Amino acid sequence: MTEAQIEADKDLPIIRITRDFTGTPEQLFRAHTDPELFAQWCGPDSTTVRIDHWDARNGGAWRYTAVRGEEEFGFRGCFHEVSPERIVQTFTFEGAPEGVSLETLTFEDLGDGRTRLHAQSLVDSFEGRDAWLRSGMETGVNEGYAKLDGLLTKGAV
Repeated sequence: MTEAQIEADKDLPIIRITRDFTGTPEQLFRAHTDPELFAQWCGPDSTTVRIDHWDARNGGAWRYTAVRGEEEFGFRGCFHEVSPERIVQTFTFEGAPEGVSLETLTFEDLGDGRTRLHAQSLVDSFEGRDAWLRSGMETGVNEGYAKLDGLLTKGAV
């Protein structure tokens, strides 16, 4: 699956994203925890990412700014658990600071150098979840993951 599967849970305010990569779980973990790598692939093609703070450890925090022309969009959160099997973190878009989500990412080894990424975002309400889905997030997710595919193919991760 080269397009991310993005699904809304019908019973809980959760968004689930699943995507396969040609890369090992270790490579995907590194791409999500190394700030220089993360900045190269995160978000839609129309933006660049500037890492403002990044401390990928249990109890650490992060902040980055997505830049598109003259526009800047801030995002921040805290790492609650950082291990090669799982990353648990909060995620807040500073343009809507009341909407904090709890994200869990896991890396499923499919063998033969392939990994399935499972991401789950628990948001504050069904309204908040649906607003995320209407925001065009799938463009950022799919374009970002396509850039990550490119880094994996080039051996940059």
